[in-house]
Amino acid sequence: MPVSAIAINCSLKKSSGEASSTDAMIAVLEEKFAKHDVKISGTLRIADYNVPPGVTSDEGEGDDWPKLREKILAHDILIFGGPIWMGQIGSIAKRVLERMDAFLSETDDAGRMPSYGKVAVAAIVGNEDGAHWSSAQLFQSLNDTGWTIPAVAACYWVGEAMHATDFKDLDERPDKVDQTAGMVADNAAHLAKLLKDSSYPGHK
Repeated sequence: MPVSAIAINCSLKKSSGEASSTDAMIAVLEEKFAKHDVKISGTLRIADYNVPPGVTSDEGEGDDWPKLREKILAHDILIFGGPIWMGQIGSIAKRVLERMDAFLSETDDAGRMPSYGKVAVAAIVGNEDGAHWSSAQLFQSLNDTGWTIPAVAACYWVGEAMHATDFKDLDERPDKVDQTAGMVADNAAHLAKLLKDSSYPGHK
């Protein structure tokens, strides 16, 4: 069966027609996933929606998270994209993780969360230090909420500290980013296919 993927962009800014470095990194991964016949159905720009703080899957009237949650869980792979701010993953990414905390109480009869059998990888950008710390924050939280993290699961680029050059402004893609993106896609696609064929048994 084909494997599907979706991306989320946790930039602090809403869509404005401007190029986004997070989108640029997601595009690198999209190119690599295509080699495995894994199509990214689209990118959800979280800032474009009303996602209030909370730890449930529905925080009431006006909450857009339920429909975003449904779209995310309809796919086999989640590309979790976000920028580094103050040396750590940005606040919108943290809000998404907090809303996923609801998965802990949404288990089936075998104790499996709705994210069981689904793979998550990271696309991180910034012009300051913090890529490793950001991926650590993401992966621990995603693992806690049922996602499976493959080997080499983060593709990132960090520019020179205190400078204004962003990933989207580079004249050419760094070789290391290209190589890492290929490994992320290789491993995530392979793992997602295995889990789609035979997911976790759960515990009764």
